[in-house]
Amino acid sequence: MKDQYWDTILSNKQPFFQLKLGEVWQSRDLLWLFTKRDIAQLYKQTILGPLWFFIQPLLATIVFTIVFGGMAGMPTDGIPPMLFYLSGQIFWMFFAETLNKSSTTFRDNQAIFGKVYFARLIVPLSIVINSAIKFGIQFFLFLIFYFFFQFVMGAEIHPKAPLLLLPVLLLMTGALGMGVGLIITSMTTKYRDLTFLVTFGVQLLMFLTPSVIVPVSEFYKKYPAIAPYVVGLNPLTAIIETFKYGFLGEGAFTWPYFITSIIMTIIIFLTGVLFFNKTEKNFMDVI
Repeated sequence: MKDQYWDTILSNKQPFFQLKLGEVWQSRDLLWLFTKRDIAQLYKQTILGPLWFFIQPLLATIVFTIVFGGMAGMPTDGIPPMLFYLSGQIFWMFFAETLNKSSTTFRDNQAIFGKVYFARLIVPLSIVINSAIKFGIQFFLFLIFYFFFQFVMGAEIHPKAPLLLLPVLLLMTGALGMGVGLIITSMTTKYRDLTFLVTFGVQLLMFLTPSVIVPVSEFYKKYPAIAPYVVGLNPLTAIIETFKYGFLGEGAFTWPYFITSIIMTIIIFLTGVLFFNKTEKNFMDVI
């Protein structure tokens, strides 16, 4: 019998870890379609539509300014309260939205995943791109207030070189939110109870992330016992502090602190992809 040569071999054996970047690139048109679908579905049948991109961080910033900056009298390291809270909010919303939507990837897309094969990472990647687009719009809002306080109100704002790290900060925030979200969605295929804890956990995490509400310096003063652990083990804190230091000239920025945040973000992201790849092989049998 003559040897037979096959063009394609189907097998359920896959490497322990793989990003499938080739498949993602080949399906880049599908990635864009998912991104447009998410944006269209989110603001379909709403009156204000994309204006909510501006309204959400603005309302949150106003509330924080009144409650924490006014009533509670929390300091903001000399930064105008509106800029302090807005700079933290736009990054927090980017991270939180990426995490929340990525954490339900398998549940929300089980009908599509069960019918046709494509690189599954396209779905959470589309969520990151969607959130990044919103961040870009909200960053424009931040710049409006930034120049207003600097040139109209005469605020002492001294931008510094780390503002050039903005693209790196965006990549880190997206990777961090996506990594945590992939870990959660991989676990919720078996343990549905985690779904109910995600919303509460994300809200709690905001209060455990110094620089969103409280300056890192003030956090160290009030909670000296736990501050090093909360600040050092939360890579999002370094991201926001680097942004504030670069654009506003105030913040707890150091290179070792920032590099540690990068390393932790990479570890979390790769762990999320590892869990995701392992779960996608048989999640249809579990859901």
